[in-house]
Amino acid sequence: IQLVESGGGLVQAGGSLRLSCVASGRALSMYTVGWFRTAPGKEREFVAGISWRGGTSDYADSLKGRFTISRDNAKNTVYLQMNSLKPEDTDVYYCAGRLDDRAYVAHYEYYYWGQGTQVTVSS
Repeated sequence: IQLVESGGGLVQAGGSLRLSCVASGRALSMYTVGWFRTAPGKEREFVAGISWRGGTSDYADSLKGRFTISRDNAKNTVYLQMNSLKPEDTDVYYCAGRLDDRAYVAHYEYYYWGQGTQVTVSS
């Protein structure tokens, strides 16, 4: 399965972005998908994850209430809605997949990765 992220860009603090992760090669419906972010010199940080049926989702504690993960298996797409963005949310955001049905928070649990999309939040 190949994953491609899109939707990143430059936004002012307080603004919103919606990232998309589109799968090709195989149906995304059997995969748990996670969103991670990283910046140079930083560890890859878990943002959110969703099980393949969409019944279970998990978020980094610091992001709950601002970020929402969702999926549309018919469109082979997982979304990350990001609201009330802050400059510290500036990072490269990656989606990752694992053939499973529960959300994992550790990046090493995911086998398939996209190339990332840059999110920059200006103050």
